[in-house]
Amino acid sequence: MSRIGKQAIAVPSGVEVKVNASNRSIDVKGPKGNLSFDWREEVDVQFDEEAKNINCTVVAGDDATRQARALWGTTRSRIYNMVEGVTKNFTKKLKIVGVGWNAKAQGSTCILSIGFCHTVDLVAPDGVTFEIEKGTEITITGADKQAVGQFAANIRSKREPEPYNGKGIMYHDEVIIRKAGKAFGV
Repeated sequence: MSRIGKQAIAVPSGVEVKVNASNRSIDVKGPKGNLSFDWREEVDVQFDEEAKNINCTVVAGDDATRQARALWGTTRSRIYNMVEGVTKNFTKKLKIVGVGWNAKAQGSTCILSIGFCHTVDLVAPDGVTFEIEKGTEITITGADKQAVGQFAANIRSKREPEPYNGKGIMYHDEVIIRKAGKAFGV
């Protein structure tokens, strides 16, 4: 029994939910955007309009499989994140540490100058916006938690933090464990 999967998802006022059971899709509309999700056939999703709850269950017969139980909790978490995302956006913050390293915004493209002989250009996906403060701090926001996290991970992967000098692109609350350099003359 999935402890996460069996919890009902409360739908706040101002959020519109449409569940299409025939093609296994759910659409969530709110003040911050519209999101849709297609779930797998091992899981069933119902929307109770009187109670304003979304319930996820495992399809009868599949209760014994480990994959069905795992998908049950995953589906519930994805739908919960959709409801949260359309009411209040998700945010990720990155900081760039390095002498002369910075970022610039040009439309929906993030241009990184991070020590290469060329700039690195990254285009933000649909529904994801970013702001650059002081040239070294990037704030990424959007309704889709997966898209926000993936765009932040793509930016971070261009120059991951290194443990000797502490330079690189890192999450705002990330702590880099520093290593000592080579000992000389010992």
